[in-house]
Amino acid sequence: MLKTRTWISAAAIGAAALMAGCAAGPNQQLGAGVGALGGAVVGNAIGGNTAATVGGAAIGGLVGNEIGRQRDQQNYNNQYYYPDGSRRY
Repeated sequence: MLKTRTWISAAAIGAAALMAGCAAGPNQQLGAGVGALGGAVVGNAIGGNTAATVGGAAIGGLVGNEIGRQRDQQNYNNQYYYPDGSRRY
């Protein structure tokens, strides 16, 4: 049982890293990573198997990615970023 949980955790972390690496803006990256981890936890709690965990990570990562992308777009529209993409402080 412990070995299964280790594999599930490794799959969830790998999915989160993969989703975060594909995101563009800072909020999009954070949203994808947090969404994937949260989705993996919820998927494992609901389904209790590897498929549910990986599915939850994928769905959570996509949702978090979209929320972060919208937040990055909102920040860009409010001119929190310079045209070259760097952030104003």
